[in-house]
Order: sequence, then C-alpha cells, then structure tokens
Amino acid sequence: MGNMKLTLKIWRQNGPNDQGKMVSYPVNNVSEDMSFLEMLDVLNDDLVRKGEDPIAFDHDCREGICGSCSLFINGEAHGPGRLITTCQLHMRKFKDGDTIHVEPWRAEAFPVIKDLAVNRSAFDRIQAAGGFVTVNTSGNLVDGNAVPIPKDDADKAFDAATCIGCGACVATCVNSSAMLFVAAKVSQFALLPQGKPEAKRRVLAMVEQMDKEGFGNCSNTGACEVECPKGISLEHIARMNREYLAASVTKE
Repeated sequence: MGNMKLTLKIWRQNGPNDQGKMVSYPVNNVSEDMSFLEMLDVLNDDLVRKGEDPIAFDHDCREGICGSCSLFINGEAHGPGRLITTCQLHMRKFKDGDTIHVEPWRAEAFPVIKDLAVNRSAFDRIQAAGGFVTVNTSGNLVDGNAVPIPKDDADKAFDAATCIGCGACVATCVNSSAMLFVAAKVSQFALLPQGKPEAKRRVLAMVEQMDKEGFGNCSNTGACEVECPKGISLEHIARMNREYLAASVTKE
C-alpha cells in the first residue's frame, strides 16, 4: 500500500470552560507504517508551518507503558484494535480516503485542558488515598522467598499491576465509571502479604475518593475490560467489591 490521504475530524477546544467543536483537516502522504501519534505530529508540523495553532494531545513514552496517550478514535478508546494504546496504533488499520474522528476522553471527572488533552489528576488523588504500602521495601528486606505466595495469587496481582492508568476504562464506560482502575490498584495489594496491613483502610479510602471525584457507578457492561490496553479483567472489580464489603462490616 502506498501513502494515504485521510480526512481527520478533530475536537478543538481552547480550554475547560470554552465551547469546543469538530474541525476537519486533510492529511496527505500518510504512511501505513506511521503510528497514529506520528500522523498527528505530521499534521501539527503542517499547522505550525501555516501559522495555525497545533493540536494539543497527551503523549510521553510512545511505547504503551506510561498511559499518557488518550484518544477516542472513531468511537473507540485508543481506536481500532485490542490490547494496544493510542501510541501503538498504526495507520495500517485505516484505508486510503478514510475519515477519522478523534476526540478526547469524555468524562466529568476528566475535564478538557485543551483540544484532546484532559486532566486525569482524579486518578492521582484516588491513588494517593490508599494505593500504597507502608511496609519497608527499600533497604533491609527479608528474602522474598521467606513468605511463600501461591502462584495464582502472584499472577493475578501482577496482572492487576499492569494497569497504566490511561483512563480508557472511564472513557468507554457509559457511566464514566472508574471501577476497573480502582479495582486494579486495590487488587494488586489485596492479593499480596505486603498489602495486608492497611487493606481495609485502603479499599474504603480509595472507593470514597473515587465517588468524590464524580465517577459513575459500574453496571457490569464489560466495555472497560474490552477496551483496556492491558486486558485487565472484571474479576478485579468483583474482588474489590468483596474487599469493600468485608472492610465495611469490620471497620477498625
């Protein structure tokens, strides 16, 4: 396949209190080997050369690790494809002549900063509320093998810990629920001995903070698991619910 000509319809918004709109941009000479973000770089370079304001969007590592990239592409979080972030999406997923709609994450708890960039600091406040351990993990440590952990528990904890906090679960949920994110953070500690000392306080505090941030409730549609770039399972939500119930009836 040669280079493609595409039409991008991109959400432009100057700030959180400004009214936004979709703006069309033609993009030529798009290689199928480009990543989606590289294609946006080409468009921005063209806009700057014309003296126009470039499109603001979040990005950092561009390796599917940091969770910064956050685009809603043709009605899907991170675009077509599964188990990938926006930066791992390549233009070979599209065809010459396609029209591509690009929007920011849509959630009350994720206000738009500018254009496609949103403020996800709500996740940081949820994490700060309880997503940590107090045991000493930096120095005179006991050999890890001294506390045997069942392989299944270790695997599930690792799976939960792969959450990169991108917010795709929130963006794709009809209720803008952050349950999968919070459940992953609770689960990764709930399954390990290091997370036991503050387990009750953790789940109560993180769920309380999630509610304060204005995220919606979970209605078990499963869209979050489908769109999660790390494939984090709904099982973690069930585990968090059990942890929350147990902590609620046996408060310290």
